[in-house]
Amino acid sequence: MSHIVKRPSWTALVVAVALVSYRALHAQQSTPRRQPGADITLYAPEQHDLYDGHFVLSATRVYMVGSLKDAAGWNHMDNTAAHLHPATGRVEVDVDEIKNTGSFTARLKVPEGNLELAFDRFHEFSPCQNGGIAAFIYEHGDSGCGDTNWPKTFIYVAGWGYGHANLNGRPLFRDYEMHFMVTQGMRDRKTLQVTYPLPTKKSPAGEVNPAAQQMDFYIRSPEAEQGNNPPRKIFTHFFAMEVTWK
Repeated sequence: MSHIVKRPSWTALVVAVALVSYRALHAQQSTPRRQPGADITLYAPEQHDLYDGHFVLSATRVYMVGSLKDAAGWNHMDNTAAHLHPATGRVEVDVDEIKNTGSFTARLKVPEGNLELAFDRFHEFSPCQNGGIAAFIYEHGDSGCGDTNWPKTFIYVAGWGYGHANLNGRPLFRDYEMHFMVTQGMRDRKTLQVTYPLPTKKSPAGEVNPAAQQMDFYIRSPEAEQGNNPPRKIFTHFFAMEVTWK
């Protein structure tokens, strides 16, 4: 009895190759939760039965980048840490990542006086911000989420939206965009410098120190100023080197 061996059709071969190519391409795509070349996998917070979405933390050892009245052409990232001012005070965060609600307040002593910043409402400016508050995502650098002003970092929790600032008890900014994020260590513990981009980078991971944590936050005007970095007329930037979870 002769056996007839059926060869796969060209259509089946094309479909199989396309499927393999699709899977390979998908595996290499950057998303807020997946990055090419990562060696470990984490469960998303919402996969945990006990996840309540409630983040309560504070931050101290705060620094202000520049001042409240910087000249045009100012670099508000200051990766070289050449224009920093200690801002005595404390940041308090109490947010619900699931409901996109909560509070962020920073009460600081800056060169100009007593400064208070607070979120009025959380708001999603891009899909990866998950309604205005997001947790356990990658952002910045080549992550595919956020801008490239910061290196790619794992974000423990972050918030976006609108807020206000008061200086010495009087209104300073109203209905300005605000953002905070708790990240891996982007600044050196001692020098406070950011090494980004790293010329000798050998890994797809971001130029951060995962043994450290920090908090960055800013309030910025809706008006643009192309000579500034980032290109906003007012971009008041702070970071905190000590983060306490509660």
